[in-house]
Amino acid sequence: MITVILILYTLALFVVFLYAISQLQLIFYYWKAQKLTDFADTFDFQNEEEIPYVTIQLPLYNEEYVVERLLKNIVQLDYPQEKLDFQVLDDSTDDSVLQTHHLVEQLKTEGYNIKHIIRSHRKGFKAGALKEGLAVAKGEFIAIFDADFIPKEDWLQQTIPYFKNEKIGVVQTRWEHLNRDYSLLTKVQAFALDFHFVLEQVGRSFGNHFINFNGTAGVWRKSCILDAGNWQGDTLTEDLDLSYRAQLKGWKFKYLQKVETPAELPITISAARSQQFRWNKGAAENFQKNYSRLFKSKQVSLMTKFHGSFHLLNSSMFLLVLIIAVLSVPVLYINNLFLDYSFYFYVMAFFGLATVIFFMAYGITFFKIHGINKNSVSQFIGLFFAFFSIAMGLSVHNTWAILEGHFGKKSSFVRTPKFNITNLNEIRKENKSLKNSFNFIQIIELILCFYFAFAIYSAFKLNDYGFLIFHFMLFFGFGFVVSKSFFPNFRFLKKLK
Repeated sequence: MITVILILYTLALFVVFLYAISQLQLIFYYWKAQKLTDFADTFDFQNEEEIPYVTIQLPLYNEEYVVERLLKNIVQLDYPQEKLDFQVLDDSTDDSVLQTHHLVEQLKTEGYNIKHIIRSHRKGFKAGALKEGLAVAKGEFIAIFDADFIPKEDWLQQTIPYFKNEKIGVVQTRWEHLNRDYSLLTKVQAFALDFHFVLEQVGRSFGNHFINFNGTAGVWRKSCILDAGNWQGDTLTEDLDLSYRAQLKGWKFKYLQKVETPAELPITISAARSQQFRWNKGAAENFQKNYSRLFKSKQVSLMTKFHGSFHLLNSSMFLLVLIIAVLSVPVLYINNLFLDYSFYFYVMAFFGLATVIFFMAYGITFFKIHGINKNSVSQFIGLFFAFFSIAMGLSVHNTWAILEGHFGKKSSFVRTPKFNITNLNEIRKENKSLKNSFNFIQIIELILCFYFAFAIYSAFKLNDYGFLIFHFMLFFGFGFVVSKSFFPNFRFLKKLK
């Protein structure tokens, strides 16, 4: 039994270490990218003949709380109206359909070229709606915004010009966060997303590795979508799927780090869970669907295959983290009760470098956005530990999603509830789409909270504090997730300073 525990523990640590090495290379790519000047050839919008026709797609599903803000904002985009049309792709099943219809009709009377497209089914979910809209889209380029995104007026002016390069199939912008400081939960979500949009997207782009369209706040070349096989609804992350299929066909993606597109972060643990479940399961589904194409492609470099593998397996790290966390307690006792294994633990300490790499990677991202000063350093340290604690607290939930994805269990596309709350003092309004039901995963999370409390006790009992910080983070993470699940209105550690 001891041998099995140590083998599983070592393998999990080793794969996480390899993932950290991939992140280390992205750090080097990111630093090199900062020295580059963008000399990309672009459309000259001073010449009307070079301004292309654009279709903006707005996929909706029961967006009662944000649809008015979305539509009023989106029509303010600075672009010639004669070369612009809007598609409201409404799959809603509630009364928001009537609300949206009224808003669309009002905008029509104001002269905007906008259509309210309603399907009689949800086949293919978001991918199905985008595909149906694409069939009647007039634009050569297709901009997509989810319901909670609020692009700035010059957004099209900053993105469309790059399509002068006929090899570019997608232009993706960086997400910014309307309610970053609403609570600890929104802070750690922003912390994680900033890492992806600053370091990962820039690093992969500079290294000529595959990046991904993030489902929103980006523009597709219509011919690229069609060439890559169009939108397909057989995974929960249709954006990642189409991104890989397009890049395997030779299309290039342009990432614009400096173009920010504000959006709302989930403010409840149930909303965050639904988003995490979809993203993590969808990534696993995409690995199963696309990894063979990636490895068999003769046009893709070995290094791109390496980074592409960890990109598609990014969510699967939760499974390894859960294995490491659960096994760390018996490993603590093995280290103290079986001295013959002491050399093994000295060797295993080498894998601790992974934590140093992650600390560097997230630090680079955080200080790029917030600058370096006394307050930002302390905030970063607090958020780093808070983020990884809460991420580990969600590891059971996310592992279940990952396993469903890898083993091919299908499930519905569950959209993330939005609230249209950005004021820090505003109390969460009730959202009809929320379901505060309890399930066996939350019971396991509660058990693990006590399990890691026992681990903390064991450190003092055995006088061995090597795992103490790790176990405290796990206890805090599971405690946070459990408390927010059972008491969703409790503003736990609203401000982290």
